[in-house]
Amino acid sequence: MIKKKKLSLPNILITVLSIALGLLFLSPFYIIIVNAFKTKLELFKNTLSLPITYTLDNFKEAFIDLDFAQSFFHSLLITVVSVVLIIIFSSMASWMLERTKSKISNIILMVFIVSMIIPFQAVMLPLIRFMGKLNLLNIGGIIFMYIGFGASLSIFLYHGFLKSIPVELDEAATLDGCNKFQTFWYIIFPLLKPMSITVAILNSVWIWNDYLLPSLVINNPNTLTIPLKTFFFFGEYTKQWNLALSGLILDIIPVIILYFFAQKHILKSVAAGSIK
Repeated sequence: MIKKKKLSLPNILITVLSIALGLLFLSPFYIIIVNAFKTKLELFKNTLSLPITYTLDNFKEAFIDLDFAQSFFHSLLITVVSVVLIIIFSSMASWMLERTKSKISNIILMVFIVSMIIPFQAVMLPLIRFMGKLNLLNIGGIIFMYIGFGASLSIFLYHGFLKSIPVELDEAATLDGCNKFQTFWYIIFPLLKPMSITVAILNSVWIWNDYLLPSLVINNPNTLTIPLKTFFFFGEYTKQWNLALSGLILDIIPVIILYFFAQKHILKSVAAGSIK
């Protein structure tokens, strides 16, 4: 016989609070999805109601207005290149910092950790002015800046994960004739796969959805990302909420797909980190 848990006032309150918080967090998604299928008139009549007649015209028009294929390519290019380089450089730096036990390595690690708390707005204007002098206000420049801003958190995560990998593996690889690069690339880096997936997800979501940095760096209308294109639905005299919400759904679908495919690896990395 399975004993049923007695309902107590604290348990009831916790359950009610959990359901309320869950509904609160899900409410924006409900509003986005519901209103994306409404006409503009129906959307302004009642934002919270279900559509009377579902229409896909908003998605078709948003797809065209966003120039979705081109915008998607630019967002994908910036995100993929930035994330790949962040993973490679951050994992290398973390490995050297963790394996090199010295005051200098500890100071460098602390500099990376402290830089995580510096807001982007504090360095925004000087950075853009400096990059402009170097003629790097383009896709290459924004990738370079994403690597810098994403490295701190990534190095912090990798450094903690590398503590669970025995140093004896490095020593064995060295005895077998591997140099530093071969030891890292063929021995250490494959073991970092769970954390690399986590780092990729965190940085992909941030870079894909980022609006502020691209708005300051990308000035060419032919290289705009999806968040920048979505902004054009909000004009000076009118706001096309039905098209903006449809475009927003088109924008978040790739991130959701990426998360579902990588969810298993994220759980593995969290479990491994908690055990080791």
